[in-house]
Amino acid sequence: MPIRIYKATSAGRRNASVNMHSEVTKTTPEYDLLVPKVKTGGRNHHGKVTSRGIGGGVKQMLRKIDFRRSDRDGIEGKVIGIEYDPNRSSHIALVEYKDGVRRYIPSPAGLTVGTIIFSKSDGPLEPSVGNCMCLRYIPTGLDVHCVELSPGKGGQMCRGAGTYAKLTNREDDFATLVLPSGEVRRVSLDCRATIGQVGNGDHRLRKLGKAGLSRLKGIRPITRGMAKSHHAHPLGGGSGRSKGNRPPCGPTGVLAKGGNTRNPRKASGKLIIRRRVSTRYGTKK
Repeated sequence: MPIRIYKATSAGRRNASVNMHSEVTKTTPEYDLLVPKVKTGGRNHHGKVTSRGIGGGVKQMLRKIDFRRSDRDGIEGKVIGIEYDPNRSSHIALVEYKDGVRRYIPSPAGLTVGTIIFSKSDGPLEPSVGNCMCLRYIPTGLDVHCVELSPGKGGQMCRGAGTYAKLTNREDDFATLVLPSGEVRRVSLDCRATIGQVGNGDHRLRKLGKAGLSRLKGIRPITRGMAKSHHAHPLGGGSGRSKGNRPPCGPTGVLAKGGNTRNPRKASGKLIIRRRVSTRYGTKK
């Protein structure tokens, strides 16, 4: 079972669960594919806090992930290990190509050690898990991940654990994708995607159980606005508990719930056929 629940031997263990990472086969990372991860603690170059709730956390090293795979076209690659990556929810697969080059890619569900994968841009490939090709050559109805938004830019959509997009249709120069959020959008047929869905789908089932694990992830506690004074937060002050007769917001007055966050003048907005719908508030974003 990938998610394990232990006995409640302490208050922190009572509501916690652990991801066993049963897919992982390689425990030591590839040294040549590591770069230091610089942490700011949410502060700018003046030392002032510009992003609340960030700070601390364990030391981490970034893994160089190949989201393009364009320079490996036509070269046979063999999966030699599945690794844990502390910087993302999904696992990563170490691929060794025939010319000796090693690269990390997001590990799809069902990918095992010894699997042979390919990438190609000018023709179709066998639609097996892990193969990367342009959307014009992928059969409709398949699940894809690491989808490019612009040709050659690298995979940007559906990279989290357990996510995938459904390729439903091809018309003119665009492919229609149904994203995990429910959004339906068109993407150029020259954009690449990888067959399958991202692995480690049980990641969302894990419960931290205690505040200490959040601190190890670099998440600092945030004080409620109602508990602050009137000059520190719009919801603060008063001679008792009061919400101030206004919707929830941040210290600067920006609405916290139900507000639109996407720029309506963004060029790619015209490619969205149906926007995602918030299930909590019932409004379009």
